[in-house]
Amino acid sequence: MMKENNVLKDKIALFPRSPGVYLMKDPAGKIIYIGKANHLKSRVASYFTGKDSRPMAPFLMARVYDIEFINTATAKEALILENNLIKRHRPRYNVTLRDDKTYYYLSLDPTDKFPRLQLVHKRLHNAALYFGPYPSGLAAKETLRFVQQIFPLRSCRNRDFKIRPRPCLEYQIGRCLAPCSGRINEEAYRNLVDNAVSFLRGRSRELITELKKQMNDASEELHYEEAARLRDRIAALEHALEKQNVERGEEKDQDVFGFFSRHHQHQFCVLFVREGKLLGSKLFAPIRLKTDAGEIVSSCLTQYYDGDVTLPDEIIIPCHLTDEDVIIEWLSEKKNKKMILTVPSIGAKNALLQLANDNARNLWESTYKKREEKEFALQILQEKLSLAGLPRRIECYDISNIGGTYAVGSMAVLQDGAPDKNSYRRYRVKAPAEPDDYKMMQEVLSRRFSSGGHLPDLVVVDGGKGQLNVALSVLKDLKIRTDVIGLAKEKCRRCDVRAGQKKTRTWEDRIYLPGRKDALYLSAWPQALRILQLARDEAHRFALRYHHQIKHQGDLHSVLDDIADIGAKRRKILLSHFGSARAVKEATMEALQKVPGIGKSLAEKIFAHVHDNGKTE
Repeated sequence: MMKENNVLKDKIALFPRSPGVYLMKDPAGKIIYIGKANHLKSRVASYFTGKDSRPMAPFLMARVYDIEFINTATAKEALILENNLIKRHRPRYNVTLRDDKTYYYLSLDPTDKFPRLQLVHKRLHNAALYFGPYPSGLAAKETLRFVQQIFPLRSCRNRDFKIRPRPCLEYQIGRCLAPCSGRINEEAYRNLVDNAVSFLRGRSRELITELKKQMNDASEELHYEEAARLRDRIAALEHALEKQNVERGEEKDQDVFGFFSRHHQHQFCVLFVREGKLLGSKLFAPIRLKTDAGEIVSSCLTQYYDGDVTLPDEIIIPCHLTDEDVIIEWLSEKKNKKMILTVPSIGAKNALLQLANDNARNLWESTYKKREEKEFALQILQEKLSLAGLPRRIECYDISNIGGTYAVGSMAVLQDGAPDKNSYRRYRVKAPAEPDDYKMMQEVLSRRFSSGGHLPDLVVVDGGKGQLNVALSVLKDLKIRTDVIGLAKEKCRRCDVRAGQKKTRTWEDRIYLPGRKDALYLSAWPQALRILQLARDEAHRFALRYHHQIKHQGDLHSVLDDIADIGAKRRKILLSHFGSARAVKEATMEALQKVPGIGKSLAEKIFAHVHDNGKTE
């Protein structure tokens, strides 16, 4: 609840008439909004005078309990401080640009004698050349693979390159010219590097012209093999050029910010134009906030370019910003060059902006359509499974073991039909004397629901009626009421027309419900069934991964690991001396005492342990 207006107004009256950042807090002291201002006192006072016309303002002021400020020397410092504080506190009413992708670059160091092209995640302040950013690792790897095929530069690490005695497999399959073994001289290799750099910089047409000249020269000098290699290289480049993205005339680097907004949901995307060629795009998660486009664009620009990205020569944006001059000053300082921020209305730049806006709109519509489809699928699940409510949170449980050993359990969580991997849990199960999946499932469910936490709308157990009854029993004992089903993949007989009306065995998912004798099939509603299958597959994958991890640790466990006073160094001495843990177990007391660093008392401990309690695995 907001403090009395007079109390806050009295506090605001003491705010300075200088640049800075203001922090709005709720009654619990949590920061819910961070803003910047050239004139702190006037800007914060505008919230109380109704001059702030943003749709978000009434919702924000209804929750503000206190306001604090941090004074800065300049508006640019306020911009930087605001961005850092938003990243740190992630306030509810601020724009947060969420992007779970990593930026990828291709890097080549021209100072190396025989440079190699490699994939990197960030730019370093060194002499290397960087090409990108690429919108995904897949795009970067495809580009690297194509360049390696056309320009066979070495791909091995520097350490391997220096000690390699003979050409590797890459040379045998024609993807490297083996500079490690002197199969190509430095001048010829440098020429290959220059051609690769020209291609990555988008100078494909000039490169093709140069390669044709080299091919003709090689042919005239009767170097037909070299001419043939150049011919194939030219053909590959021409084929790539046919599929190359649109050329836009101006040979400059541009980032184009596309923007689409509907129902207070805002979608962003960035198009990368390098030397006049559209090379790719980067997409972001939708932003849900009741505010104007200018504030969103300003916040997104600041957060995006505060990261490890390459600044272009020009940035094209969809609207003018109130703090445009400050942002230009900040960007220019980062680039050490005057930055251009453009809001075009006509011409080629406007065409680029419209293309970016179309990409943002298409992404929003695709996301909205997927959300609608998941909502419809959840409604089908509620109806067909007779659930008490919409199954927004689904928890699925699975067990993985080998004959009762290395038994583990897993919990996978779907939130609104999508995996919520931060909520996944795994359990190391205390294996019963005899393999018993029911007891293992009982242990996992008991531990999960005894610990409290947010209850699911639907519990799914991987299995049939037996596992379902176990889950119902556990929840009944704990007095927890929630919907539970069993999901089992079982064989069924079907008549296959293509098999000449012959009955064939196929696998099909069956759903077991409490109090119902026969299994339920959802094959007629595949969108609903896919949600349950996704939950089951995620739980199975997560359990299997943990099971393999535990088994690997067990397989590597040695009898020596359990002996007191035997650390890693002495274990290494014993294994080096005897050759194996089994040989240590079979060693006599006298033989153990002769090992360097193992005295009489320690030899007695080892001998007693391996013969009385030890078990060599």
